[in-house]
Amino acid sequence: AFKFEPQEVAAFGSTVVAEGCGLGALWVHAWTVEPEGVITQVREYFNTSLTVARVGADSPASSSDDHDRSTHCLPVWQSRLHRRARKSLPGLVLAI
Repeated sequence: AFKFEPQEVAAFGSTVVAEGCGLGALWVHAWTVEPEGVITQVREYFNTSLTVARVGADSPASSSDDHDRSTHCLPVWQSRLHRRARKSLPGLVLAI
């Protein structure tokens, strides 16, 4: 049986990320958790290097036109187990 034993857990607002490994597979779970503690969404990634990035708008420009605003993507977490295992894995960005 496959056991999920997280080696790292991090929270970013309503998103919780857990990373671990077992039976030759590296895995990352991303959970969306409501304030009451109810998990409403689970995303599961196997043998993938995951980067979590927060997407937001820069400070508003002088005009209120949406075209005058730009968005940026700030990395807040990146999986590390693949480096320790010395594995090259495909990369994926999870925007929150």
